[in-house]
Amino acid sequence: MFPAVVEAGQLFAKVDVSEQTMRVYRDGTQIHTWQVSTARKGKITPRGVLHAKWLSKEHKSGFYNNALMPFAIFCSGNFAIHCTNQISRLGHPASSGCIRLHPDKAAKLFAMTPQVGCAI
Repeated sequence: MFPAVVEAGQLFAKVDVSEQTMRVYRDGTQIHTWQVSTARKGKITPRGVLHAKWLSKEHKSGFYNNALMPFAIFCSGNFAIHCTNQISRLGHPASSGCIRLHPDKAAKLFAMTPQVGCAI
């Protein structure tokens, strides 16, 4: 299984779906390793190189009954990296396709994104 990769300039995040981890690199040096939740059975997390299209700090899903998606970094279509309140599910597939992060980690990644031109 190929990992999903998100990149921008000197910052990129490599998501390993089989390990349910995200490794964040700046200037080629790994600076963080975080647990994530990607798509649960029957859903798909996109693979390949993805570029951020836009950010939404206090996003609410238009597809899932206004579900909160704080610190959302949208990469393509309706796919995003965002905060989750289901912290106990991190490290296990649980999403509808997005990459979910711990609230503190999502806020940190969100804050780093504009520093490299609003793309990761």
